[in-house]
Amino acid sequence: MKSIFSLLVCLLFFMTLNSQNPFPNPGEVFQDHIIPKVYIDISQNDLNTILDPVNIGSTVHYPATFIYDTGSDSDLFESIGFRLRGNTSQGANKKSYKVSFNTFVPGRKYNGLEKLNINGEHNDPSVIRSKVCWDLCRKMGIPAPRANHVELYINDEYWGLYINVEHIDEEFVQLRFGEELGNLYKCLWPADLEYLGSNPNLYKMEFDGRRAYDLKTNTAEDDYSDLAHFIDVLNNTPAEDLPCELESIFDVQNFLKVIALDVLIGNWDGHIFNQNNFYLYSNPQTGKIHYIPYDLDNTLGVQWFGDWANRNVYNWAPSNEPRPIYKRLMQNEVYRTQYSYYLSEFLDLYFNETSLFEELDNRKSLIEGSIPDDPLYPLDYGFTFDDFSNSYTDGVAVSHIPYGLKEYITLRRYSALNQLESSNAAPIITNIQHQISNSNQDIAIRATIEDATTVEAKVEYEFNSMNEEIIMYDDGQHQDGTAGDQIFGAVIPALGEAGTFSYYVSAIDSEQATNRFPLCESFSAEVLNTSVALYINEFQADNESTITDEFGEYEDWIELYNDGTTPIDLSDYFLSDNADNIAKWQLPDATIAPGEFLIIWADKDEDQGIFHANFKLNNDGESIFLSNSFGSIIDQVIYTAVGNNQAIGRLPNGTGAMQAVFQTPGASNEPPVSVSLIDVPEFTIHPNPFISGINIQAGIKIKQIELYDSSGRLLLNRSISDQSAELQTPLLNAGLYLIKIHFENGTQAVEKLVKCF
Repeated sequence: MKSIFSLLVCLLFFMTLNSQNPFPNPGEVFQDHIIPKVYIDISQNDLNTILDPVNIGSTVHYPATFIYDTGSDSDLFESIGFRLRGNTSQGANKKSYKVSFNTFVPGRKYNGLEKLNINGEHNDPSVIRSKVCWDLCRKMGIPAPRANHVELYINDEYWGLYINVEHIDEEFVQLRFGEELGNLYKCLWPADLEYLGSNPNLYKMEFDGRRAYDLKTNTAEDDYSDLAHFIDVLNNTPAEDLPCELESIFDVQNFLKVIALDVLIGNWDGHIFNQNNFYLYSNPQTGKIHYIPYDLDNTLGVQWFGDWANRNVYNWAPSNEPRPIYKRLMQNEVYRTQYSYYLSEFLDLYFNETSLFEELDNRKSLIEGSIPDDPLYPLDYGFTFDDFSNSYTDGVAVSHIPYGLKEYITLRRYSALNQLESSNAAPIITNIQHQISNSNQDIAIRATIEDATTVEAKVEYEFNSMNEEIIMYDDGQHQDGTAGDQIFGAVIPALGEAGTFSYYVSAIDSEQATNRFPLCESFSAEVLNTSVALYINEFQADNESTITDEFGEYEDWIELYNDGTTPIDLSDYFLSDNADNIAKWQLPDATIAPGEFLIIWADKDEDQGIFHANFKLNNDGESIFLSNSFGSIIDQVIYTAVGNNQAIGRLPNGTGAMQAVFQTPGASNEPPVSVSLIDVPEFTIHPNPFISGINIQAGIKIKQIELYDSSGRLLLNRSISDQSAELQTPLLNAGLYLIKIHFENGTQAVEKLVKCF
């Protein structure tokens, strides 16, 4: 028997504690299955000035033309800024460069990026180490830059194979943490996070002409109060109070993962060993500081000193130097146990021969054709093509490469496993998100809960002096994602009145180890009271082919729904994608009847009619606000990145939690798939895509067939009493359709169909 189909997994879209996309897709700029070409056209005099040894350390940008060529597409920008980047690498023959799109054209971006880092990797004969490490960050759940290999051409001459690494700036933190207004610190040697005093200005100390904690945003205010407070709590809080105090202002769980990463990849040039190369972002929305890794090229066996393949995994920092952020966590039994859990998990899932060796071989095959003609590759250490080939398995005849990549991975893994402490970590609770808007809508809460054993979880909440709890599930049926994915969810029925909703998530594992998050406080949100049953019911932020507006254009759209019993005058309401301007676009002088759905085109083209808003939706994620003339928000949605033609809507209409739905603009929302799990033998629908008709076959009798268009309108309803059926649809327009098939045994199948021509 063959399953009639796999259930679609819904990516949940939550009104989160902060809208974010911590692991964005590679996009156009960081494609890593190809090697794009970067062309720089610059005045020879300016290039000579950039390369002149007397200008090492200069941050002056020189104008140039930039082309990014993927082989199938090419983008050109004139008047970009071009300069050297890096520290010691500026003295190398194969240097690294920064491309800036907004230096001479303020506000300009390339695919959401203001800058690119084109790194020479002159220390690494394999030209892969930092790329492997950035990929490991993503697998291990550590927000970090995206990266790919590129070939660099300057003035039509090939300059070699480089790694293109995402720049850490406002755009980076906005995408990862849903906020860009906080302080972003670039931390270089000797940024040890030692307490210097309560005066924030003490942390503006300079070394080699730059600050150790260099503020990159909000530079006019130059206020280091957040950093000073963090360092004070980190250094001076009594041990018994540290977890509560520190977790309220610092993303501790992320840093425990960073420790495991550094120990496994041998990152001696990061903060923990060398008080160097990291960023701190102070997120004003959450009040927490986030640690961001930076510069991971001196890793995976690059050793100028020490033996990083065998170093003790619990004593990574120098014993005679202050490293409070590492040492205080390792002195705490709970955090040490959680670190051991992450170390064990990463060794099992990611840092092993099975996972990494094939990846190394594939990457080597992709880039090896770019090495023989790289004119700068041999200049710093005499590397040859044989060194490139051999460096994946063996060390190279230079002092800082005693291990080949695979050799290092095997040694480090063996050493770490032998040192790993055996203990049961309490459930680790992270990534708590919620959907809370008004008193008529259900509340959805989910959290990631990691543990080596079986976990029971619940939400404990308080509302208007009422204390309740509700079980959380990891079964794919409670707004939790896929069954067994360690994401737990719960849905609390609408509370029916306004008030403050406070909650935390608790969990216990099969060995009775318990935890809660937040550890010593609660999350809280206001439940809004509304007497108007007008809702944001569905939206599509990347409409490629679902529905066109009256001009035949595929524009993004927002669906409003009147769940009440009386008509609503829309002119009293506003839509916006900007929290600082919730009255950005006033709805037209029109009414929406009870039970009616209304489409607003988010196309920033008001000239096309009264139902065309003055803003567009961002498919990378943002907020949508519905407010009234009194300045009160009556409904809102905060969403993360969405895919092509992905619709997000409330189930049930108006009052349910936002989730992935089948595209039904102007009609009642439906789940992406609604199907019994009972198998149907020999079930097929073909062809799909189709031109004029389809054939349906099944091993049991078909009872009824329904065909819907993409707006949810029923086009055909046919009774059948056979194991096969044929539908001819020559008059249907090209597009997306939904077919629902009912079988005589009570099961049903739902499939999406695409009609061509």
